[in-house]
Amino acid sequence: MEQLKNYTFSHQKHDGHMDFTQALNLSDERVLLRPYASTDLAQLALITQDEDIWRYMPTRISNQEELATWVQAVEKGRAQGTRYTFMIEDRATGQLAGSTSYGNVSLPDRRLEIGWTWLTKPYRGSGLNRHCKFLLLQYAFEVLDFERVELKTDVLNTRSRKAMLKIGATEEGVLRSHTQLHDGRRRDTIYYSILRPEWAQVKQRYFGDLSAQRPV
Repeated sequence: MEQLKNYTFSHQKHDGHMDFTQALNLSDERVLLRPYASTDLAQLALITQDEDIWRYMPTRISNQEELATWVQAVEKGRAQGTRYTFMIEDRATGQLAGSTSYGNVSLPDRRLEIGWTWLTKPYRGSGLNRHCKFLLLQYAFEVLDFERVELKTDVLNTRSRKAMLKIGATEEGVLRSHTQLHDGRRRDTIYYSILRPEWAQVKQRYFGDLSAQRPV
């Protein structure tokens, strides 16, 4: 297995097991992915007011009550081992840029999903999300030794669909009337995936510049 020298991992296990009790930090020169902490609440209350963030999402955060519900879901997901939520931190400024998660983890199938991702307006289209996806994919395939990583989005979310293709994911199909959104619309969901045998080529072709970064 290739040595993971370019990235900082706080907890490494090579047995296909993800330990939700450990604080997992993934970082490169541009971004730090770290667990949610209660000290993030003040920043979250400010940056989540952008309605565009939630246009294609099942839930939203538009007030303190919805933020509290989100925090409960984050804490419950980690406690139950079903979802590991990361804060996306801009290393240049130390400011929160958004959030992303591992979820729908199936240890017997060695499969997980990367999703629940949102970014504030200054970071959308900035390339920051590409750094996040690389760190998450690399950890999933090279440390957890998983076989499959899934991604999904609203079929109407053309920005997200293009972004998934740009990181080498394969479009698999649409599940009709799949998800109820907060605004009452039922979403058709489109699925993408990357498989472990594909990862080496995907890494070289789509993330070659990030793989070559110096250690942080």
